[in-house]
Amino acid sequence: MQNTSDNTAPVDLFIIGGGVNGCGIARDAAGRGLSVSLAEMNDLASATSSASTKLFHGGLRYLEYFEINLVRHALEEREVLLRAMPHIAWPMRFILPYHPDMRFEGETPASKLLRVLMPWTRGRRPAWMIRFGLFLYDHLGGREILPATKTLKLHGTPEGDPLEARFTKAFEYSDCWIEDSRLVVLNARDAQNLGAQIMTQTKVVSAVRTGDLWEVQTDGPNGVQTHHARILVNAGGPWVGDIIQTKLRVNSTEGVRLVRGSHIVVPKLYDHEKCYFFQGSDGRIIFAIPYETDFTLIGTTDADHEDPSVAPECTPEERDYLINFANQYFEDNIGPEDIVWTYSGVRPLYDDGASSASAATRDYVLKVDDTGPPLLNIFGGKITTYRVLAEDALDKIASYLPALEPKWTAGATLPGGDFAVAEVEARIGKLQADYPFLTHKWATRLIRAYGTDAWQVLGSARAATDLGQDFGATLAEAEVRYLVTYEFATCAADIVWRRSKLGLRLDHDQITALETYLTEAT
Repeated sequence: MQNTSDNTAPVDLFIIGGGVNGCGIARDAAGRGLSVSLAEMNDLASATSSASTKLFHGGLRYLEYFEINLVRHALEEREVLLRAMPHIAWPMRFILPYHPDMRFEGETPASKLLRVLMPWTRGRRPAWMIRFGLFLYDHLGGREILPATKTLKLHGTPEGDPLEARFTKAFEYSDCWIEDSRLVVLNARDAQNLGAQIMTQTKVVSAVRTGDLWEVQTDGPNGVQTHHARILVNAGGPWVGDIIQTKLRVNSTEGVRLVRGSHIVVPKLYDHEKCYFFQGSDGRIIFAIPYETDFTLIGTTDADHEDPSVAPECTPEERDYLINFANQYFEDNIGPEDIVWTYSGVRPLYDDGASSASAATRDYVLKVDDTGPPLLNIFGGKITTYRVLAEDALDKIASYLPALEPKWTAGATLPGGDFAVAEVEARIGKLQADYPFLTHKWATRLIRAYGTDAWQVLGSARAATDLGQDFGATLAEAEVRYLVTYEFATCAADIVWRRSKLGLRLDHDQITALETYLTEAT
């Protein structure tokens, strides 16, 4: 591979990592007048940011750790984000069944306090405490779109029918769904539209301080290149520590705790569109969520993961844990044979010395090393707070950026999201009216993926055959070309697992045909 040199002027920011934090910072910075380059060694959202539980939520359980600021910031963000991306995010109602044997998770601050004040509870979560927590959840961040918590009687209701008869009471509260990997891609696309350079399949080989600049060497599709930047941002997610040690070779006392979260997907377990929030006998929680129309998503686990270079996988122990957990609640039990897909991600949590993976803080920590040209290292974070993390990141380095323009992302929609939250069904109907060959299911998928950009995907087609090669499951050549041209897709996995979840519906031969098409097209 021939060495080439980038002789363009230095950029203000060079960002390592194409997950939600890196792409969120790139978008924010580019929109504030900064020159930005971003390098991602694989595909966008190829690690943690495509393997979440796919919720914009405040983190109800974090109240028991007294992480009030974390919960408040996340709750404040839910509706800000919902308005910015009504195509890929939407409100959901969560059912929290109650029974008297519910227990706290380990030694949480709340459990310790209750043990002192009310020792007769013996580690159980009383109903009044759950309801008080939900009251805080309703009011900490403010709500305009999402409805408030209410109490449900389960017997004889759609919400109670899938559950064992011993559950007679539940609380119902609000949070939001988010298509996590599409969130990342749309941030990257918007950043590029605003002038940022987004480089995928591009690995940072090294970065060194040379005078007032960082000199960054990358290896990607265009060979080995050298870039210069005034500020370096390490948003490497699970690799943030490895980047500090092996790529930057700078001293740092900060570290990450890698925590693996695994999920299982099974055929649809119930008919309504609400989610379940289940509390286990060990005090932990999982969600059961309607997924991709015909499936139910169950997760997540919390397990320490030692090496970021080892791809996370749902272990047999984690699989069985999730199955057994769900079977404590659902009347019809599931088994390993019901699983159609599993996925796992590694959360790069800030290492705060917590005694267990589940107790480690989910808040983010931003550290600036200014022993030369500034380096900003990003530890931890939640997908719900990615936008405010980006704002805080730029605040951290604002003193080095005299030309930084004002904050702007709170009221700005992502590509395709320029319509009201309540208009989704109307948009689906309009797309079907304009393209009568679309089924309702097909039109819904396109609006949920692309919003108002769905018309650009379909172009002037008047019949399904006008869209070119049919790869199956409503994926046509026109959409594939759009994903390659505008959304950085380069291979079949990018398309069927990150730009969509059509991998759940396409068989091996269909995915192979897609891969062949992409190889020949490039």
